[in-house]
Amino acid sequence: MSTGIVILIAVIALVVGAIGGFFLARKYMQDYLKKNPPVNEDMLRMMMMNMGQKPSEKKIRQMMQQMKNQK
Repeated sequence: MSTGIVILIAVIALVVGAIGGFFLARKYMQDYLKKNPPVNEDMLRMMMMNMGQKPSEKKIRQMMQQMKNQK
């Protein structure tokens, strides 16, 4: 085979692999976020109420800020 054909096949394989990898990673992240949604203020409120605490806005905002700072 000529060198030009080998290079063309390699470039096509690279492009197809990159496109396939992108869509597989995108699908994986969508499924992950459906199973494990990010925590928001309403979830914190519900968790605190389930633990028997009466959540105040100040406490909820404080906890959200702490979680943002941990990342």
